[in-house]
Amino acid sequence: MRTELIQIPTDGAPLDGALHLPEGEVRGSAIYFHGNTMNFYTGAARFLAPALTAMGLAFLAFNRRGHDILTTRRSRDAEGGAFQTVAESVADNRYAAQWMAAQGYAHPVVIGHSYGGMLSTRHVKDHPHTPALVLLSAGRGGVENISGGQEKLFAMDRTAELKAQAQALVDAGRGATLMQLPGWWWVISAQSFLDRLVNVPDTLTLAREIRCPVLALRGDQEDASRYPAEEFQAVCGGPCEVAIVADCDHFYNRREAEVTERVGTWLQKTLAL
Repeated sequence: MRTELIQIPTDGAPLDGALHLPEGEVRGSAIYFHGNTMNFYTGAARFLAPALTAMGLAFLAFNRRGHDILTTRRSRDAEGGAFQTVAESVADNRYAAQWMAAQGYAHPVVIGHSYGGMLSTRHVKDHPHTPALVLLSAGRGGVENISGGQEKLFAMDRTAELKAQAQALVDAGRGATLMQLPGWWWVISAQSFLDRLVNVPDTLTLAREIRCPVLALRGDQEDASRYPAEEFQAVCGGPCEVAIVADCDHFYNRREAEVTERVGTWLQKTLAL
C-alpha cells in the first residue's frame, strides 16, 4: 500500500486526507466518511485501508471541516466538530467526491461510519451511480435525534433546556459560543446544536431512494434503535445485507479484523473483484 497525504479545496478551509493506493493494478475506488469527533486516521479509516488496497481499491479517507471536536489550523481560532453544520458536512463530502473524480475515480464505493453513515445515505441519494454503500453503525438521524437512546449521548434528557439556551445565544448574535453538553461530545456551538436538531439526514427515509447494494453493519453491543441496520434493510430501495458483529462496540475495538473481513468479503462479492 502506498499512501499520499492530500488536501481537497473547498469554499472555505481545505480538507486534509490520505489517499491509499494499491501496489498493483487499481481495480476500483472507495471513499470514507468519518463519524462525529473523528478524523481520517482513526477508527475504520485506519484499519480498512490495507485490506481495501490489497483488493485493488484506491481508498480515500479525509477530514470534513467538522473533524475531531476542537482544533486549530493556521491561527489560534478554534474550528472543528463543535462548529460543524450539516450543510457544510454534505458539501465537504461532495468536494471530496469531486476531487476523487478529478484523480480518475468517478464513482467510488461509499463507506460511512456513524454520522458519516447518515451522511452517506444523503450522498448516495445525490450520486445514484455509486456502485455500493457500506454503512458502519449508521445512526437513525432525522429531526431531534440527539437524546442518545440507551447510550446516553449528546443532550441526554436535557434537549429542551439546551435548545432554549442555544436559541438565546443565536438570537443575541453569539451563535459561535460553545455550550457544555452533559455527554459525548462534550462541547458544541449554539448554532451547531440547533442545526443538528432539524437537519441531520433521516437515514430510513433516504433508504427508500437508494438502489445500489448496501451492507449495513453494527456491533451487538450497540443500541439497535439508534443504529437501525435491520430497519434500514426493510425499507431500502435496493438489495441490503445486514451484518451484526458479536462482542463489538461502536468503535469495533478488538473486532477490527472481523469487521475488515466482513466488509472485504462483501465488497469482493458485490463488485466481482
